[in-house]
Amino acid sequence: MDVFLTGASGFVGNAILQRLLELHWRVRCLVRPASRARLEKGFETARGALTPVVGDCLDASCLHRAIRGCRAVIHLVGIIREFPGRGVTFDRLHVEATGNIVHAAREAGVERFVHMSALGARSDAPSRYHRTKYQAEHLVRQSGLNHVIFRPSIIFGPGDEFVNLLARTVHRLLPAPVIGDGRARLQPVAVENVADGFARALTTPDCLNRLYEVGGPRAYSLVEILDAIARAKGLRRVRKVHLPLSWLRLVVPWLERWRFFPLTTEQLLMLQEDNVCDPRDFVQTFGIEPVEFETAIARYIGQRRPDRQRRD
Repeated sequence: MDVFLTGASGFVGNAILQRLLELHWRVRCLVRPASRARLEKGFETARGALTPVVGDCLDASCLHRAIRGCRAVIHLVGIIREFPGRGVTFDRLHVEATGNIVHAAREAGVERFVHMSALGARSDAPSRYHRTKYQAEHLVRQSGLNHVIFRPSIIFGPGDEFVNLLARTVHRLLPAPVIGDGRARLQPVAVENVADGFARALTTPDCLNRLYEVGGPRAYSLVEILDAIARAKGLRRVRKVHLPLSWLRLVVPWLERWRFFPLTTEQLLMLQEDNVCDPRDFVQTFGIEPVEFETAIARYIGQRRPDRQRRD
């Protein structure tokens, strides 16, 4: 059976694609021209089971042809940062793109539509990121398609952007910056657990037309995450400097226009509220064996020497 996958070239998409191929799915991946060669090189042994399709989820005309013949769709496309000058916005990539994929899937007679949302998505969220994620969910729910919606907290693993970014701030001598008081809680979930959930959602009989909140075994404050990273790097403790929210609200809007600056106004809003859930429904429905955050990061962050950490 063929499955159509968007977002395959990203961190989470790569993990889901790998799991689908291990389970002997034939996967048709929507990719941009620049991503095709990289995807094919990364999955050279999957020739025959993997078919890259060059296109864009914002180009509705290419999607009908691309999805035709697939029995399932996994839609992962999303952004954490906007670049309006290049047309990269939450409204376009979350809402418009999802509408295009949903319409094409319905026209193709797709049997299951598995959708990536985000924990915290709701109509009255302070961030446009979460509000547009909620709008995309609404399009899926109203589509008439048999669907599964996942709302994960922060997803971690080798190559992730969040934990690896924090790891680069944790040093033996220099203090690590903390947003505000650092008490906001997150529930990091391992990318392999997320990949298992998405793959199993294609065949699990009792999961249709439901929403699952996805998190790891326990919640951590931002301060606790930094401490866990320090332990993984072999440091007994990490010094911290707390950046006042009042100061960040003034500075971030000016600096976020440059890509090198690691924080945006939207991310600042999201880091001021808890992002936690009860993942038992997800774990039980899909037979997930939760991966402990500290155990997992020790395997990839702990491999780097604290004083010579690779910057990638």
